[in-house]
Amino acid sequence: MARIHVHTHGKSHSTRPTSKSSPSWLNQSRDQVSSLVVKLSKDGLSPSEIGLKLRDEHRIPLVKPVLGKSLTEVLAENNIKPDMPEDLDKLVKKALGLQKHLKVHNSDHRNVRSLELVEAKIHRLSKYYKSIGKLPKNWKYAAVIAQLE
Repeated sequence: MARIHVHTHGKSHSTRPTSKSSPSWLNQSRDQVSSLVVKLSKDGLSPSEIGLKLRDEHRIPLVKPVLGKSLTEVLAENNIKPDMPEDLDKLVKKALGLQKHLKVHNSDHRNVRSLELVEAKIHRLSKYYKSIGKLPKNWKYAAVIAQLE
């Protein structure tokens, strides 16, 4: 699938395990995996970082075949719910970093354009999350592009 703002196809990624069942080498129980997910979340890791840590350090390739539910569902059951979805949060942090950069380097036109693209992604994603109810209807991202010009 092609990327939205560049002319590349974005084929570089790892492949997910093909099996939908729990791996045979896994020696942790469902309760242990669930408590490990909650513990890692309380340590301040995001859901994607938890998945990487489970894969790399605890030999759990995917949480869903083991527990029967996704990692975010496990966190929601334990009342650990972020105020904003992770992908939108990362985009907002990226936009804030670009804004700080542009305050110092105000003639960096390439990054003005990249800030425009990031803010466009934020607006599209926030519209989607409002429509499915993950964000409140009155949530608004304050664009900075108008202030820069």
